[in-house]
Amino acid sequence: MQFPKTILLLAGLVGLACSPAYAGPSGHSHAPASKSSDAAEVLPPARLRKTLIDYRHWLKQLIERDAVAGLATAVVYNDKVVFEHTVGYADAVTRQPVTPHTVFRLASLSKAFATALTGLLVDEGKLSWDTKLVDVLPYFKLKNMQAADKATVGDILGQRLGLPRNTYDNMLEDDIPYEELVRKLDEVKLVCGVGQCYGYQNVAFGMIGDVIFARTGDFFYHLVEKRLFYPLGMHTASYGLAALKSSKSWARPHHASRHGWIPFEPNETYYRVAPAAGVNASLRDMEKWLIAQMGGRPDVLSKALLKVLHTPGINTPSELHATPWRRARLTAAHYALGWRVYTYAGETLIYHAGAVAGYRTMIGFFPKYHVGVVTMWNSSGPVPGGLMPMVFDDLLGLRHVDWAGLDRAPERPKHKRRHRRR
Repeated sequence: MQFPKTILLLAGLVGLACSPAYAGPSGHSHAPASKSSDAAEVLPPARLRKTLIDYRHWLKQLIERDAVAGLATAVVYNDKVVFEHTVGYADAVTRQPVTPHTVFRLASLSKAFATALTGLLVDEGKLSWDTKLVDVLPYFKLKNMQAADKATVGDILGQRLGLPRNTYDNMLEDDIPYEELVRKLDEVKLVCGVGQCYGYQNVAFGMIGDVIFARTGDFFYHLVEKRLFYPLGMHTASYGLAALKSSKSWARPHHASRHGWIPFEPNETYYRVAPAAGVNASLRDMEKWLIAQMGGRPDVLSKALLKVLHTPGINTPSELHATPWRRARLTAAHYALGWRVYTYAGETLIYHAGAVAGYRTMIGFFPKYHVGVVTMWNSSGPVPGGLMPMVFDDLLGLRHVDWAGLDRAPERPKHKRRHRRR
């Protein structure tokens, strides 16, 4: 039996204030950003209270269905953690429980750390969003060299390099080194001009680490630790497989079987593209990250920089049809810089998800209300992924829809299969 652990903070929800507006020092102009109000609108206290109670009930149903090996989730409102909940096991064999300090692989949630670090370096004049890749990376080539000459830092971080979606992910999964793959980009036919269409990348995204090293002389992961993990107090956050395994509590990946959840060894594959998918972090770490992304740590991430990171960029029409909740709720979808920007039931939602073998992650927040959710789990299966939009619906006062399928009969376990990180 999986026992949940919950911290539910309902008292004092009324009147929680947003952080005061702050504009960090910057000698360099940012890309154009959409206008937004400095002060968040207040959620009706009764609605927020109902959301948190409902969420606890849905997580109980998740346990009863044995639909996840282990999971950690939190809700943050006005820079305060108002809900924190863990269920299940970091290791189903040893019965080691998931706690708020258990470290998970973040997969693609890692991309926002790369863009935030880049933004800090842009503010310091080390590079710019318009820095040409050919001016920094001698190896960089595309099949169309005229296009390559135009490609910028902003193009790789904004997923608009013109390459087919997930270029060379399959070869990365076949253990071909990243260093070799980025030198073969000129063998791939472009699907559009640079900056003209969306094409989600991991290998190409990883080049930002090379750009940063070339411009600073320091390793990418070291700068993230120095500029983000340490000042934000993300004490259990790290990069790489060795660091994951050395964590005091870390979540093993699991696959489903007829005999329950079976842990397996995590693989190295996507750690090789650290800027795209290399971060490990606990729930407590991610609560601090969510607060910072919503503007609660202007000493680390200024309001001006956050506007740049969250400004809608290239259109991503495929996102409108990716899942039932997206088809029903989204009317617009764009990629910003390491973040997706959705119009969700008429409201702006800043969001991203990630997946590598045996791990899934989701994070999202509504800037208008200064409220967000983060969830991480260490198994496959579709059920947990439907919980976050149910929370979103509750927060917005929408009609309840069971996006997680909690009321449906449980599916039989399926055989383990390879999963490409999204």
